[in-house]
Amino acid sequence: MKQIFLFLFAMATFSFAQAQTVNLESSTVEWVGKKITGKHSGTISLQSADLTVDNGMIKGGTFVMDMNSIVCTDLSGGGAAKLEGHLKSDDFFGVEAHPTATLVITDVNKAGLKNELTVTGDLTLKGQTQTINFPASVTGNKAEATIFIDRTKFGIKYGSGSFFDNLGDKAIDNMFELRVALDLTPA
Repeated sequence: MKQIFLFLFAMATFSFAQAQTVNLESSTVEWVGKKITGKHSGTISLQSADLTVDNGMIKGGTFVMDMNSIVCTDLSGGGAAKLEGHLKSDDFFGVEAHPTATLVITDVNKAGLKNELTVTGDLTLKGQTQTINFPASVTGNKAEATIFIDRTKFGIKYGSGSFFDNLGDKAIDNMFELRVALDLTPA
């Protein structure tokens, strides 16, 4: 009887890592790209996403972004369409040949406060895979991260002052930012 009680107690207090369903409709991926004379921002849709969480600690996950869904939100009309077309071209993300970008989480460590984490993952962008690190947090049914990506490590060199001279105010920052907010529900 004592063994049954101990087993039931252990089962009640033991936490199982649980796959979380990511609500693709209400989750967001926002991008920000900067240049000498300003910045542009917009969104990218998630094609698929899964996340495994145990007591607020991310254990793993895979995210696929639909690169054809890149939208510029700080411009309108022809200006937005022109920028979106350029971002989809081979100068940047080459979406005809590389329609998706994928992030696979490979490691997660606590970073400070209860819900602060440092995530390591393999990002495949424009056909090249690089390991990246970024801060993230899980609070209730929300997972959030701000990810800074050096585009030149994925062969995206257009307008980079690191590769081209005399760009002046046409230089584009090598780093771009993704702000990710995921709505989670138990699977």
